[in-house]
Amino acid sequence: MRRRLYDQDHEDYRQVVREFVDREVTPHRERFDEQHLVDRETWLAAGKQGILGVAAPTALGGGGLDDMRYRNVVVEELARVGAASVASGFSLQDDITLPYILDLGTPEQHERWVPRMVTGELIGAIAMTEPGAGSDLQGVRTTAVREGDDWVLNGSKTFITNGISSDLVIVVARTDPGAGSRGFSLLVVERGMPGFERGRKLEKVGLQAQDTAELSFDDVRVPAANLLGTEGGGFGHLMERLPRERLSISMMALAAARAALDWTVEYTKERVAFGQPLASFQNTQFELADMVTELDVLQAYVDASIIALNEGELTVVDAAKGKLLSTETQKRVVDRCLQLFGGYGYMLEYPIARSYVDARIQTIYGGTSEIMRTIIARDLTGLR
Repeated sequence: MRRRLYDQDHEDYRQVVREFVDREVTPHRERFDEQHLVDRETWLAAGKQGILGVAAPTALGGGGLDDMRYRNVVVEELARVGAASVASGFSLQDDITLPYILDLGTPEQHERWVPRMVTGELIGAIAMTEPGAGSDLQGVRTTAVREGDDWVLNGSKTFITNGISSDLVIVVARTDPGAGSRGFSLLVVERGMPGFERGRKLEKVGLQAQDTAELSFDDVRVPAANLLGTEGGGFGHLMERLPRERLSISMMALAAARAALDWTVEYTKERVAFGQPLASFQNTQFELADMVTELDVLQAYVDASIIALNEGELTVVDAAKGKLLSTETQKRVVDRCLQLFGGYGYMLEYPIARSYVDARIQTIYGGTSEIMRTIIARDLTGLR
């Protein structure tokens, strides 16, 4: 069945992205893993090549193309070479922090931050998760108290993607302890603000090149001009933007599973056992047939979700369904692919092994599979 998501402009853009990935990512991937960090130069090269900020207005240096299909091209090309960590970092920039600033920011904030985010000079992060508050955002304990023209911010965050590299961090803080869900606000903390400290780069199972860190805020004075959106509206701002974030994860999950299957098909055609290629055995053929069918069906849902987002029609529930299905499918497919590689699949020199460990976080961040099931079930039953 022919895929109908893209037109010629997207395929032309794919060539630009592929050249960037082959030149700026693939040769350096092992070093990125070793240093648990993507080079700053890679971010700048991405900005120069038009990989970042495609959706940002042209007046602010962006591509002026608010079309998630362009982002999906980037996701697919990075998945092709097994660069999940780079994809995750870029996704946080282009699918989360930049849209937050574009949607909620003032004209002054746009001018101050967006052009340099597009060029890769400023790297963004969002700080929601705390040691005692993951999927339950109501448990956030980081506080901000208004003093004159500043907010005084105190607290800590953990598991923050781009935590070391980030120049701008959108921090979820409780600004009115007695207001429940209406008591949260978003504050943009900038690199170098006194009292803002970064902890160690966290050692993770997978996504080795993605810098993930703990952040702490000790009486950080954040100018009132750095309030993003409305005071007390932070929880609502987060909820409104979850469909894009979860679709982004779905896109990465599907692209990674596709890449794993492609590698596996090639491997089983080349690998000989008992005098014949692995791909000639019925078990291998059945495994491959099951996986490609499952991914083709999932592809139709994700592609439809991309179009729905472009049209402003992707709901929280539909995004949750996509996130649940795509990430659980990724785990299952990558595991089956690794099995077909046999012992070599367990060797980190093979991309399938890295894909296996990179996949494990997908059902956890951006809302766990259990949270996705809760959202879907509540919508289905009308019960809470």
